Amino acid sequence: MTLAVSSSGTAGLRIEPRTVRRLLGVALLLAWETLPRAGLIPSLFLPPLSETLMALGSNWRDYGWHLLVSLRAIGISMLIACGLGIGGGLLCGSIASVRRVAQPLASGLYAVPFVILYPLFTAWFGIGPQAKIAFASIYGLLPCLLGTMAGVQTIDRHYVTVARSLKASRWQMISRVLLPAAIPTVLSAFRIGGALVIVGIVVAEMLTSAEGIGYLITRYRTLLDSPRVFAGILVVIALVFAFDGLVKLFVDRTRHWRLSTRSGESGP
Repeated sequence: MTLAVSSSGTAGLRIEPRTVRRLLGVALLLAWETLPRAGLIPSLFLPPLSETLMALGSNWRDYGWHLLVSLRAIGISMLIACGLGIGGGLLCGSIASVRRVAQPLASGLYAVPFVILYPLFTAWFGIGPQAKIAFASIYGLLPCLLGTMAGVQTIDRHYVTVARSLKASRWQMISRVLLPAAIPTVLSAFRIGGALVIVGIVVAEMLTSAEGIGYLITRYRTLLDSPRVFAGILVVIALVFAFDGLVKLFVDRTRHWRLSTRSGESGP
């Protein structure tokens, strides 16, 4: 919170965005606790925050075990989705003829709500972990692919021209020119794709799995145990925030990689 002085000499109070976010977060938590307590919201629909935290604390072993199951599936899916998405985006983005075919196709597929296709994954892979891993991998792959291809187009063409004049191989072009120059957009794509992987795993577990955080949420919802349902939701929210924080930390650590993001007229 800072004190700003206008040109007319009058002082005004300016609140920083970070302070606003914190105030909104505190207000949300207070509303979560007070509105159900006051009877303004039925506790079946929204239990008080304190009851939710008590449910989480009293069953932390159960939530911890199922979280490890989800984390294992999320890790495998994220390696597949982000690895193939970023690698394929760099490769397709560096070849104009391939990009012109792959980009509209991936954009069209990305517009399809993949949740409605989950029954196909269970038919192909069964109801075990393979189905949810495959589903989450595809769910997170497309934004990584599209974001990386878009990032390649923001690279200054002079870097590509110099690399070609030095007879750089395709691997050298991707690893030493395209990836460092497009790292801001690549990390943004990874941020979106990784978050969708987490969502995909939780949704898949809610639909058919017999283990994982999504399964716990569905089980307690069937039992109308709202505090434990929202405890599971809190775990998922904390997981997403932790992933987002790690990506932001990596962004700060890779600032020196950034060469230029001035776009060329037609891209490499």
